[in-house]
Amino acid sequence: MNQSFQSIINSNTPVLIDFYAHWCGPCKMMPPVLKEVKDKLGNNISIFKVDVDAHPDVAGAYNVSSVPTLMLFRNGKLLWREPGVKSAPQLLQLIQQYAS
Repeated sequence: MNQSFQSIINSNTPVLIDFYAHWCGPCKMMPPVLKEVKDKLGNNISIFKVDVDAHPDVAGAYNVSSVPTLMLFRNGKLLWREPGVKSAPQLLQLIQQYAS
């Protein structure tokens, strides 16, 4: 698996990964949501986007079969994952629930 991805998710700070594709319509709805989450949580969360077409090794390692798929990691451990678009309030609640 991609070493830089592994080092990203090994953070003690919760890491939200958005697996997306440029051709995916629903994926285009996520950037403003992710910005709102980052604005609210600041340094308490790291957010990264992974293009499944550019990084099929990472997408394959985590069995990403639909986009967008969101995953929450901390210390290298997968805490939560779910495909589909989420709103900022939904994500904030999930982050609070799983990463606190």
